[in-house]
Order: sequence, then C-alpha cells, then structure tokens
Amino acid sequence: MKKLEKGFISGFDWQLYPDTERFLQKEVNRFLRNNSMARRLARKMRSESSTRFFDWIDHIVLPHDKKKESFLLKHRFKKQQNKRFLIYKNKNSIFFPILFHNSREFEIVLKPENVEDFVRKVKTEGKVQGEKYAPLRKVIVKQQVNYLLTAIERRGSNAYVIKKASDINKYKKALKMFATRKRKFGSDREGMIYTLKLVNTVTKWLPKERATDAFFRAERSYWKKRNRAGQIQKGRQDKLGLGWGNHDHHTYRSSRNNFFFLIKIFEALGYKCRERFYAGEKAGWGAQILEHPICDIVMFSDVDISKHERHKDFAHEGLPKESKLGTVGLWIGLHGESVLQAGMHHLEARFMFEKLEKDLNKKGLEVMKPFSHFPFLKQAFTKGETWKVEKSRVEKLLREKYITKEQYLEFLDNGAIGSHMENLQRKQGFKGFNQDSVTAVIKATDPRKRLHKNYMQHRGA
Repeated sequence: MKKLEKGFISGFDWQLYPDTERFLQKEVNRFLRNNSMARRLARKMRSESSTRFFDWIDHIVLPHDKKKESFLLKHRFKKQQNKRFLIYKNKNSIFFPILFHNSREFEIVLKPENVEDFVRKVKTEGKVQGEKYAPLRKVIVKQQVNYLLTAIERRGSNAYVIKKASDINKYKKALKMFATRKRKFGSDREGMIYTLKLVNTVTKWLPKERATDAFFRAERSYWKKRNRAGQIQKGRQDKLGLGWGNHDHHTYRSSRNNFFFLIKIFEALGYKCRERFYAGEKAGWGAQILEHPICDIVMFSDVDISKHERHKDFAHEGLPKESKLGTVGLWIGLHGESVLQAGMHHLEARFMFEKLEKDLNKKGLEVMKPFSHFPFLKQAFTKGETWKVEKSRVEKLLREKYITKEQYLEFLDNGAIGSHMENLQRKQGFKGFNQDSVTAVIKATDPRKRLHKNYMQHRGA
C-alpha cells in the first residue's frame, strides 16, 4: 500500500462542521450590524452577483478571547503562532482562518481578485498598501469604531503581513509568458512536453506559489473567452470589483496517455495530490484532486479509467492509450487537452445556488439539473458551450474508429459540447466532492447523448 500513497497527502476525512459555521456566521453578523459599508456591500453581493458575503472572506481578526479559542480547538482548528497573531485554521474544512490579537478591533478581510479594482468600485478612499503585483496587498475599506473592513489581494502568498517584494518584474514576466503561451501543437504529447518545460523554466527563477498564481490567472482568462456564462457572471462580479476571488476549484480533462504529464505539470507548480475517485465500471472515469499548500487554488483532473486500474496510482504510474473512448477521452479527441488549446472544462465558484440559477435565467442562460443537492453541497452546470470542432480532429477519430460516420458528420456540422461554468454552494465547512453526483453529470454531458437526441429529432422520432 505504500506505493499507492506516493505523492498523496493523508487525512481526507471531509466532515461537516455545523456548530463551527453557526459560530462564524454569528461573528460575521455581529460585524455587519456594526459596519454600514460591509452591510451595504453584503446586500449588493447578494442582489448583483448572487454571492454570499461569507464566501468572500479571506480571514477575520478578533480581540483575544479564551472561550472562543477553546471552541475552535474543540472543533479541529489547529493553532499557529507568530509575532503578531494567534492563528487558527481547520485545514479539513473550507472555513477561513481566525486570527486573535491584543486589540479591541474586530477586522474582516475580504479577498477580491484585484484590490485596486475593488477600491474603485466600492469608492473607498483607502490607500492600497503594497506594490502592484506584489505577493500581498491590502487596503482599509471602512472603519466604524472597532469594526474594521479591509480587503486583501493575494498573488501566491498565504501570509498576513505585507513585506517588500523583490520579484515583481519576474512575476510580471511569468504572467505574460503564461497568458501568451503556445497552446496548439502538431500533437497533444508535444504540447504537454512543451508546457511542462515552460513551467519548469519559470519555477527556476520564480517561487512556485507565485508561478501558480500567474498560471491560473491566465487559465481563467482563457476559459472565460470561450464561455458565455463565465463572461456574464464575471461581468456581474466585476461591477463590485470582486473578480474571481470566489473560485472553488478548476477542472481539467486529459487523455489517458497524457494524464501523467498533466499531473507532472501541476506538481512542478508545487501541487500535492489529494483524494482520487473511481466512479464505477459503467461510468468509466476517474479523477485526481490536487491542492496547493500555499495558494488557495484546487484542481480537479478527469480521465477515463477502467475497473482494473482503479487501485493504481494512475496519476504517477501512467495509463496506456485508449482502446475505446469514454466521455472524457472523446472530449479530448474533439477539442484537445484542457491544459492546451481546449482550456479548462469548467470553473467552479461559490454562489447562492438557487439565486444564481434565477439570475442567470434572466440573462438567457440555462442551468442544468443539479447533480448534488444536499444542505452542505449543491452543484449544477450551466448549459454547455457548443464549440466548433476542427476537421482534422474528427477525421482522426473516425480513422481510428473511435466514432461512427454518423457521429463524424454530426460533430463536423454542429460542433460538440465544450465548456461549462459550475454553480456551487458549500456549507458546514464541507471540503469534499460527491462522487456519485459527479458520475451522473459526466454521463449527462457526453456529446454522443446530444448527438443521438438530434438524430432522433431529425428522423421525426
């Protein structure tokens, strides 16, 4: 079993913490009652972006209180100490850190993607601390007596104190390199090798956490260009200066024979493997979850696997080329690797689940049937974007007998499902994923299902 544990972090016991959520929500509500700007902003987040104020909190700072400390320790928070704060964090939950200090101030720190955009939109006169593109920047938004609302911008940092940055020019260079990197190649394998070399080059002169932040800012931008739901929702959040600071995880798809390279690319950025999934013999797919130890960016990677491979460390041992294509493999065959020309399959962010669906419907965007609907986890895709498929890719699939002539003509004429945005809501601190529900949505978005429906309609069935 030790071989299977290689590259994995232990302890994926994703429990529910309803008492902790009530404790934290009570503190947040107390803050909102005493800070008018935070209260107005919370209402706008709800009405204009379908998001919860709670989900935009990076951390809170409380006056030192032994009873509250005791509560957190009882509910699996671990204590860290530095010169300025006592820091409590439950790494098995999605809850933000709680800091204690020797002051009467109660501070809530929000996490917009770009703090300068946030300052302009909320019309605060606070001065941004920290240089542009620095790992950490901060601004005071509004102080009312002892209730201090601030906002922070993280670019590859998990610190709480601003320090002078020495790598800003290198970071800007990495941003440009990732935003303009080559994505289309003669073969997907060639592209995977190129991308791995690019990441290894950047991380030689830039810390991995900084490179990770630059990489995913470019990835979200590339995905948004090809996804209307992402464009509309990003626009809604940008009106409040928030950006994608509420992202939950980023989903990539890979072919079997390139999956090893996908994992290598993200491990080169400093990622650690978390839990694996095997969705069952009928589903025919698996997934590896990765989490960065410094950046708050989670990655979900999908690949076709068989029941005989479910106990393998398929992230590191590799998988042979497909003999037949499942949903994931066909998507790659039609569009290319997610980390290359296709881009992310979907971006998941935290929303008010029912409200987002209603608000997107008003914009003409359809949300699919939920594939998780629990008090602690709700998930649904927006209707998939239809992408045009390159003739050379469909011809290759036909030539290698992965698709039929009928499917070839359908994909060539009408394209195939490309990307989605995911409407996600987490509560009670739940950090995991619902394996059965993901299986259902993978099957529901198989392009061959839509093809059959269109064909039957054409036949008048």
